Amino acid sequence: MPTRRPCFAYVGSRTSRERNGHGKGLTVARIDPRTGDWTEIQVLDDLVNPSFLCLGPEGKCLYTVHGDSSEVSAFRRDPETGRLTFLNRQSTKGKNPVHLSFDASKSFLVVANYATGSVVTLPVASDGTLGEVLDLIELPGEPGPHKIEQKGSHPHEVMFDPGRRFLFVPDKGLDRIFVLTVDPAFGKLAFNATPSIQTREGAGPRHIVFHPTQPFAYVVNELDSTVATYAWDRERGELHPIEVVPATPSEFVGNNRSAEIAISASGQHVYVSNRGHDSIGLFAIDSSSGRLSPVAWTSTDGRGPRFFASDLSEDHFYAANELTDSIVELRRTRASGMLVQTGRVIESGTPVCILFAPA
Repeated sequence: MPTRRPCFAYVGSRTSRERNGHGKGLTVARIDPRTGDWTEIQVLDDLVNPSFLCLGPEGKCLYTVHGDSSEVSAFRRDPETGRLTFLNRQSTKGKNPVHLSFDASKSFLVVANYATGSVVTLPVASDGTLGEVLDLIELPGEPGPHKIEQKGSHPHEVMFDPGRRFLFVPDKGLDRIFVLTVDPAFGKLAFNATPSIQTREGAGPRHIVFHPTQPFAYVVNELDSTVATYAWDRERGELHPIEVVPATPSEFVGNNRSAEIAISASGQHVYVSNRGHDSIGLFAIDSSSGRLSPVAWTSTDGRGPRFFASDLSEDHFYAANELTDSIVELRRTRASGMLVQTGRVIESGTPVCILFAPA
């Protein structure tokens, strides 16, 4: 059996009735490295829709955006117990913040406001507390053809490249991937020389990952359930399309929305979650061309896997089934990348994000 590193799991959830939320808030659990059992040690039940999470420098603090609202919160994290202590909360000057990330200097938190089509930066003090928004940039462009999901700009992620020189922002509403820069001294945002990359009409780009060693990037498109491969220019921050492949099996003819994407540390495999097919798809990466080949799809044993993540060892994946209130464990074989259900199911109300930190 694969060994596990001792760790804590932080789970964000939907709590509001408007989103059919059943979550209790932000949950902290300890994972036993011998048995893999989850033990709940803290629930912050006074939070509304704590969704995407990220750790601050050296893991001393944790930050969460509040879905459907206009705020982001900061917490101090005890590395021994894993428990969180509230620090402060700030406005994101926009509606429905959905993702957050630290810049290269670790001095500024970058947040994407999904509903109002903007990206903002907030300063982070030495004690981890957040200052007021320093800069805000709106994302321009024509909405895509989907009458419901593409009425305007909807940035769904703020992801830095491995060198943390460029900030990539997949915009589901405009069918574009924007490229920004963040001034490490003042936190000012600016468009790159090539400000954006056009995707297919109606693709709805959602999340992006970068190959750890080769100049390739992979984007999961939510609305047309595809995965796009790009050549990535590290010096200019540009993406050049190589191919687009379906995120679901060819025989699947039902409705689907792809959600999360991840790449293995080895750079050999890409994983994509599908809501509708309710699976995690495994794709092998050709090391020379970067192209993807479908390998297998593993059921998440639940509906609506909005998110998934691997533990610190990459030996186990956890799928957050938002619609059936569960987190399902899958064991990963490193050589082949294959995922297999272990039978472990963690009850969790409308989970939408899982973050692992060392214990």
